[in-house]
Amino acid sequence: MQVFGYSSPRFSPYDDDSADHAATTDDDEGPWRAPRATGPLDARLTLPGSKSLTNRELVLAALADGPSLLRRPLHSRDSALMIAALRALGVGVEEVPGDGAYGPDLRVTPAAELTGSTSIDVGLAGTVMRFLPPVAALALGPVAFDGDDAARRRPMRTTIDSLRALGVDVNDDGRGALPFSLWGSGAVRGGEVAIDASASSQFVSGLLLAAPRLTEGLTLRHTGERLPSMPHIEMTIAALAARGVTVSSPDEGVWVVEPGPIAARDVDIEPDLSNAAPFLIAAVVAGGTVAIEGWPESTTQVGADLIEILPRFGATVRRDGDALVVDGGEGLLGGRPMAGIELDLSRGGELAPALVALAALADSPSRITGIEHLRGHETDRLAALADDLTRVGGAATELDDGISLEPRTLHGADWGAFEDHRMAHAGAIIGLAVDGVDIDDIRATSKTLPEFPELWWRLVASTRAPGPAPA
Repeated sequence: MQVFGYSSPRFSPYDDDSADHAATTDDDEGPWRAPRATGPLDARLTLPGSKSLTNRELVLAALADGPSLLRRPLHSRDSALMIAALRALGVGVEEVPGDGAYGPDLRVTPAAELTGSTSIDVGLAGTVMRFLPPVAALALGPVAFDGDDAARRRPMRTTIDSLRALGVDVNDDGRGALPFSLWGSGAVRGGEVAIDASASSQFVSGLLLAAPRLTEGLTLRHTGERLPSMPHIEMTIAALAARGVTVSSPDEGVWVVEPGPIAARDVDIEPDLSNAAPFLIAAVVAGGTVAIEGWPESTTQVGADLIEILPRFGATVRRDGDALVVDGGEGLLGGRPMAGIELDLSRGGELAPALVALAALADSPSRITGIEHLRGHETDRLAALADDLTRVGGAATELDDGISLEPRTLHGADWGAFEDHRMAHAGAIIGLAVDGVDIDDIRATSKTLPEFPELWWRLVASTRAPGPAPA
């Protein structure tokens, strides 16, 4: 079994040039030819820290009652944007030596008083655009928010309206979207707020993270008919609980947080289990085994759902020490039939692009639902998946709440990343089985996994030596 991590220059949260270098295997900014699998895989990987956990812990550390140390955090564009935003508000974030394979640890020192009179670039990071405005409202002075062009198309009205309901002065010129600005008075009253978080669970998490610092705490009520990605809210509640903050839920869709301190804490960041999805799926496509080291025994990360999902595509999943191992047997490319699937992904829509790509290689129809909220992510992921799969010869139809797939023989073609890391991952999965898949912007993966291109090449190169498969 080949064991590998990443040894190229890491992504620096303070150096855009290094981000460009880490996200590509060369200096060519043109299309990236997805490597084709040539045999069963035999790989064991370590992955960087979870983006969702890193950015939640950065926010909580910034609001805590003393310094915190984040061990083995993610270093990517999304975490870099969060670090830059917190530093703009007066929070100290220092890199310190650690034992992680992907960069230093982070020591976060809260500001004595959060300072405004600044601007925040959210890039295309949902956690920054939804988590930071409630924090900025606690600062003294104006704070302006803007981001990438695609970020201006992402829904923000829920955040803006909820801040106004809490008494914060927000100016968005009626857009309900970026750019907007708010005027922090140094404190926010708090109280009871009703929101419709149907478009993203991040609206709930953003308010809950800052809730202990509100003068009267917060009673938050979700009024929509559905609430996607509940595990991410559970992750937020667990992170608060670990810092001494209790979030009670007296009724479904209602959360109550009393005012009080957020404890300083040293935190070990779990590897990103959602970013593990394409690598584990590769074993299903190519055959052989892929192991992800450091897989937690228990977690709030939705990537853990892969343990139940991948066996439905014919894989075997087992633990090996601290690693999770997916065994694809002879794999789809080795001739193993793979039936389509009916799958509700309302719990974990971020897994959808990778799983849709896998289902597109099946020999019978699939229907993946519960993911209508993906229309408001980095791109409209349902439209993007249908567009890309059609381009490579697939039959993908958008549904009101998902996508349906019919088996087709796929062929090489250009694959659009749409500025979306998960769309780039999906293209790489298709490229395992199909020659000539050219991803137009592999650097989109720098959002949460800058090392993806090199790790993927090493994965595909990790073919099992000839001979009988290990018992």
